[in-house]
Amino acid sequence: MAFVMDFRRLVHEAWPAFEQHERDGWVLRYAGGVTDRANSVYARNVPEDVDAALAYAERFYAERGLAPVFTVGDHALDEVLERRGYRRTRPVQAMVARLDSLPEAPAHPVRIEDEPWDAWMESWWSVDGRYAEGIAAARRIVTGVPAWYAAVEEDGVPLAVGRGVPQGDTLGIYCMATLPAARRRGLGRSVIRALVRRAVPAGMSSAYLVVTEANESAKGLYRSEGFTVAGEGYHYRVGDRSS
Repeated sequence: MAFVMDFRRLVHEAWPAFEQHERDGWVLRYAGGVTDRANSVYARNVPEDVDAALAYAERFYAERGLAPVFTVGDHALDEVLERRGYRRTRPVQAMVARLDSLPEAPAHPVRIEDEPWDAWMESWWSVDGRYAEGIAAARRIVTGVPAWYAAVEEDGVPLAVGRGVPQGDTLGIYCMATLPAARRRGLGRSVIRALVRRAVPAGMSSAYLVVTEANESAKGLYRSEGFTVAGEGYHYRVGDRSS
């Protein structure tokens, strides 16, 4: 089975910025500076007047105290941005799995809720949060669309967490994180299996996730659960904050 997915669109929909402005086929996204996904331009084309579109985007982010960032998967736009001095950074791979049947049962009990509870947010943010603050903005992002929030807990503390986003016939898997002291116990694997076991009866036939190219340990886990690299991923182009 060949997977044909627009991963940038899926990520855009599953990780929504709470401020979005559309112009010339571009969606300018802002979410308090928390994550590149939610604070970058989702560009669906190269506008006829690319100079005007770029100037508008650069003003948009300058007014919010951020450097202009583009989520790039299109070669034509990538070349335009490179010529303008935008730096290529943080390449991301997309991985997909076909959900023909239920996976093995998780080796650990997994709690799944329709809303993130405070301890879930705190555990995820302690691992994945790259900012001294921002957890309030992060909560607004992850709760911006219906999703499932999974965790393996011990004594009420989520040791490993994940977020599943139903998107038609596919499940987006996000926020995979395990506390450092709880790693190498298969807890993340249990989270993935629990999310997939909920997706299959709901009629979903595939699952996807995105992972940085450099994260070999995570990719190894996902491959062992049936995920394979699919097509081209995306990367970011970052401009000058003073633009």
